[in-house]
Amino acid sequence: MNLGNHEALELSELLMSCTNSIQSMALFLNQAKDPELREMIAKQYPAHVQDYNMKIEFVKKMTGSTDKLNVPGLSMTALLPVPAPPYPSIEPQVKLAELDDRAIATSYLLTLKRAGREYAWAAFECGTPQLRAFLEDAFRMCSHQAHEVWSYMGRKGWYPIVPATGNLMETVGQIYREVPNHQPMTVYQ
Repeated sequence: MNLGNHEALELSELLMSCTNSIQSMALFLNQAKDPELREMIAKQYPAHVQDYNMKIEFVKKMTGSTDKLNVPGLSMTALLPVPAPPYPSIEPQVKLAELDDRAIATSYLLTLKRAGREYAWAAFECGTPQLRAFLEDAFRMCSHQAHEVWSYMGRKGWYPIVPATGNLMETVGQIYREVPNHQPMTVYQ
């Protein structure tokens, strides 16, 4: 595949990021105590390996990758604020032998968020349609997986989920008005 110089360099950075994600997930699977956390990571793990291998194909094969990335669906269930504040405090540990479940979930969530931003940025910079579509799928994969981890952390009380107050929503609602014309181009005719 004839990629631009910048596309090849983006792929190199993304491959390094995938290496980190895959190795981190291997450690997380080994150290997680909560069966729900282990199951979630184990379920998401194959997509990260597939993603990595597809990038290798884009780098090594003239045809790029013929595979289609397995993007998980997005849960449309709203997460209500639980548990009620105060949330359990946390203090970074400067010396430790292994991570607890909260540290694993936090590290994994931040890894997914960072990877998602990298995929989105790379897609905006990509001119090769096949590679761009793959990068967009990889962004959606990270986005959907991050939502699942965020929901898990919210249920555990490890991520504050606080609904916007009625006053805030009212204030924002007063600032913006709907466009009355749903066919805006008709005003130019």
